[in-house]
Amino acid sequence: MNDFTHLPYRPCVGVMLVSTTRLAFVGRRIDNKEGDWWQMPQGGIDPGEDLRDAAFRELHEETGIADQHAQIIAQSREEHFYDLPEELLGKLWGGRYRGQRQHWFLARFTGNDADVRLDAHEPPEFCEWQWVEPERLPELIVPFKKPVYRAVLEEFRALI
Repeated sequence: MNDFTHLPYRPCVGVMLVSTTRLAFVGRRIDNKEGDWWQMPQGGIDPGEDLRDAAFRELHEETGIADQHAQIIAQSREEHFYDLPEELLGKLWGGRYRGQRQHWFLARFTGNDADVRLDAHEPPEFCEWQWVEPERLPELIVPFKKPVYRAVLEEFRALI
């Protein structure tokens, strides 16, 4: 067994996008063959990229939602970390990271459902999407990310 504890965490942003009816956006990843897992938009931060810019870029890449249809309400007070499970270590992100360190943003969706375009970026990351009650978020995500989703939900709950 390899020791991956020396590897850094991948810098990342995540967006909890909520509708005017206080529901949260989730997408089902195209590349997840192991289960029926849904997640909020998230992804890596480019070198030198501003966190808010990264959040809007990732939101657009994964959902097709343009900046004018999302308004940032809050940013998480601290970074959230997760480790990859053993079976994924050394396989994702070229084996360069042990997990992710994430800055989360809460954003209000100001558009309509037709503004969601999962095919706006090639290759697409999600094959389906839906609005869900925020309390359901931790049950929908892959098990190793549940603590992060619980913490993000707890921090943003009053602002949703």
